[in-house]
Amino acid sequence: MKKQLTIALVAHDKRKVDMVEWAVFNAKTLSKHKLVCTGTTGGLIQKAFKEQGIEAEIIRMNSGPMGGDAEIAALVVRKQVHLAIFLIDDLSAQPHEADIQMLLRQCRIHNVPIACNIHSADLMITSTLWNEDYHPKTPQYISFPEE
Repeated sequence: MKKQLTIALVAHDKRKVDMVEWAVFNAKTLSKHKLVCTGTTGGLIQKAFKEQGIEAEIIRMNSGPMGGDAEIAALVVRKQVHLAIFLIDDLSAQPHEADIQMLLRQCRIHNVPIACNIHSADLMITSTLWNEDYHPKTPQYISFPEE
């Protein structure tokens, strides 16, 4: 990729193993970008990268339940995140569901690509559009006229 991206990495507890494995597998690409992570996820990725001798810029926010999802959503609103990878545990209730939905909603509203599984994360991180002078159209929230 030509430009440095800011990539948000978030994973629920039961998805952290998947996230760390994905991050290590993609470390060559990820190490060229700034990574913004929720606290525990960021710590696990830092540890795995250190063990592999991988240097990367990793900024850790609070853990998700302590406001980390909201902090990353605020970065999305300020257009400081280019891509988000959020591995969600869809099989367990989350005490901070409102924050999770807020982050997902802000990514949709502000046109930030968000991958919620490994396959979509792989497709997004390898997209050739990152190499182009590509600027997606800003979403327009305009009511469609009724007939």
